[in-house]
Amino acid sequence: MTEPGYEQARDELAAVVARLEAGGLPLEESLTLWERGESLAKICDRHLAGARERVETALAAAEATD
Repeated sequence: MTEPGYEQARDELAAVVARLEAGGLPLEESLTLWERGESLAKICDRHLAGARERVETALAAAEATD
C-alpha cells in the first residue's frame, strides 16, 4: 500500500480526531482509530520534514549563488 500524500493524511487525521472527540465509540474501535491517528501523524511529520529539507536546500543554493 502506498503512503498517502500530506493533504490526504492530514484530512484523514482530522476526521479520526473528530470521531474520537465525538465519543460514544466502543473501546476497540477507539483504540483502532487512535492507532490510525498515530500512523497518520507520523506520515504528516515525514512529509513536513521532507518539505523543510527541500526549502533549506533551496535557500542554501540561493545563498551560494549570491
